[in-house]
Amino acid sequence: MSVWITRGVPALLVLALLVVGLAWLFQRSLIYLPDGSPVPPAATVLPGARDVTLITADGLRLGAWHVPAAGPARGVSVLVAGGNAGNRMHRAPLARALASRGLSVLLMDYRGYGGNPGRPSEAGLALDVRAAREHLARSGDAVIYFGESLGAAVVTELAAEHPPAALLLRSPFTDLADAGQVNYPFLPVRPLLWDRFPVTEHLAGVHVPTTVVFGSRDTIVPARLSRAVAEAAPGLVRGVEIAGAGHNDRVFLDGSELVGAVLELAERAA
Repeated sequence: MSVWITRGVPALLVLALLVVGLAWLFQRSLIYLPDGSPVPPAATVLPGARDVTLITADGLRLGAWHVPAAGPARGVSVLVAGGNAGNRMHRAPLARALASRGLSVLLMDYRGYGGNPGRPSEAGLALDVRAAREHLARSGDAVIYFGESLGAAVVTELAAEHPPAALLLRSPFTDLADAGQVNYPFLPVRPLLWDRFPVTEHLAGVHVPTTVVFGSRDTIVPARLSRAVAEAAPGLVRGVEIAGAGHNDRVFLDGSELVGAVLELAERAA
């Protein structure tokens, strides 16, 4: 037994260090899961939508979709920043639901997503969402920032610098380390991270009307993290906990509770 311990413990330590080292080296491949395939023309997915190009401060040209309001427009645009996976085509049901209720929608894709050039990082996504905001600023509409999961962190950081008319955070985490520890409990996540996305830290300086929407059965970003974000929001309108909903359920695209929360903010914004 003593021989096994003498030989086995160092081998386990080496294995643990190897796992941690690989996680550190390839961490952005674990955080960002883009669907990088090119997306079809906007109008083939959402009638009346058009393809637009966002130009970032570091010179990238990013594809996005602008979806105009159907019927009487409310004079409000929604900037949709997606989560860490997929691309803008996966958010088409959300844009359709909001546009049908008189809101214009900009579905952006980050660098590396939806056929866009570049590789995602915290600093890169911040530049990407700023380019989206600048595009909408020319419309004259009041703007709601809508951030989904990781996108909630992206738009909260933006809101601290450029306050919107209102802010909707869907399934937000308090910071990336807290969410990462849930998904990788065997790793020392916090000291390993390059990208931190400190949502509650940025949110402390955001005093616009804010709604937090999340699911009670979310296993990726647990409800307790989203509740903590709601509690930290100085401009909280309300927290909307959708009973039984998981992180990627359809109710977070065109469900009545989510759409209703956006419309409530739109009334305040308009």
